[in-house]
Amino acid sequence: MKNIFSHTFLAISLLGMSSAAFAAKPCEELKSEIDAKFQAKGVQNYTLDIVANGTADSGKQVGTCDGGTKFISYKRGVSAPKAEVKTEAPAPKTEVPAAKP
Repeated sequence: MKNIFSHTFLAISLLGMSSAAFAAKPCEELKSEIDAKFQAKGVQNYTLDIVANGTADSGKQVGTCDGGTKFISYKRGVSAPKAEVKTEAPAPKTEVPAAKP
């Protein structure tokens, strides 16, 4: 009977340590991993935000990061704003007249 309790205690301890290690992951790294999984499944029109604990958020919590101080919030039906790509027009060519000898 003593052996069963020690194995159970060991299993619970290991599970606790693994979840703490997962929460210690940097938020940007976790966010990119979750984003890659959603894209692989073909999920569209969603946003992932990094939110500090204690902050009101209407999204679903899909991950904990930075030692449990923040979480990743998932919201469906909202497209992330795409970064606007600015292109500069090429500078107009100015021709210098050839000097006459």
